[in-house]
Amino acid sequence: MSKNIIIAIDAMGGDNAPKVVIEGMSQARTLYPDTRFLAFGDEAIIGPLVAQHSNLENSVEIIHTSEIVSADDKPSQALRRGRQSSMGLAIQAVKDKKAHVAISAGNTGAQMALAKFILRTMPGIERPALISPMPTLRGESVMLDLGANIECDAHNLVQFAIMGAAYVRTVLGLSRPTVGLLNVGVEDLKGKENIRQAAEILKAEEHLHLEFSGFVEGNAIGAGDVDVVVTDGFTGNIALKTAEGTARLVSELLTRAFTSSTSTKIGYLFAKRGLQSLRSHMDPNNHNGGVFLGLNGLVVKSHGGANANGFATAISTAIDMAKNDLIRLISEELAQTTEVGQECGDDS
Repeated sequence: MSKNIIIAIDAMGGDNAPKVVIEGMSQARTLYPDTRFLAFGDEAIIGPLVAQHSNLENSVEIIHTSEIVSADDKPSQALRRGRQSSMGLAIQAVKDKKAHVAISAGNTGAQMALAKFILRTMPGIERPALISPMPTLRGESVMLDLGANIECDAHNLVQFAIMGAAYVRTVLGLSRPTVGLLNVGVEDLKGKENIRQAAEILKAEEHLHLEFSGFVEGNAIGAGDVDVVVTDGFTGNIALKTAEGTARLVSELLTRAFTSSTSTKIGYLFAKRGLQSLRSHMDPNNHNGGVFLGLNGLVVKSHGGANANGFATAISTAIDMAKNDLIRLISEELAQTTEVGQECGDDS
């Protein structure tokens, strides 16, 4: 494979595809001029859109397919019919080592099913997990799992912690990330048995390249008390959607407050710069790019409603992971923790 990063793009996936997808590719290539793309989808639609961006000339190879995975397709349907879709072929390109990373803004469940089927899980990993960055008072943290695994045992949670820490070292550049287990309290006796077991293992394994901070509660997510928040997919998905809903609530309330009267409109003029900074920090497009960790290949999930800037952010995340060889990093960590997995598996 070329030393330059090659990104396989599902050009037909997402609410605003393919226009926003192609625009995001153009934005990303301005920042990363050596990046090349494999764009999978309807060539008759994609070709003219690519031609509108001069910086994409000679950097995009379009692979035609008329098959797509719809937003309504169930994972089982995607496995039966989606192998030749734009999403399936993008993931297959990673399996065939024609691309370093695959990105789609399409159906999350279908993407996870196809990625797991095509790429398989890494040795030492039982279940892949979905991780995503989140804005905090300190800047940015990550949380996993965000919906790929509804129920998790202690073994899964320990693996999530290892993978999450490796992701943060690669993408956020922190040499020893802090990790916390999401729980209903910070006391040692709080929470379910699997969470307490995972905590005991993480406390004992001092050789891991992370700083285990114990249990954290929901209010610690936005505060940024830890760099990596670890939980099961059921809890993580609810926490993520709650945070997104709260962000939209705050934005709407601020808009109403500053447009309610003449005096508040005048006040907005003085507060405009600060509010724009707040809006930028809370904008999900600036934190876009969930990743399925634990597979034999890199797959990025862009938010379905992402704009061009959001899709470019997802590409940027993909490039960081590929350049820093995240798969190798996770493999090395897991090789050092074989006994951890066996111990946890025996106890679960």
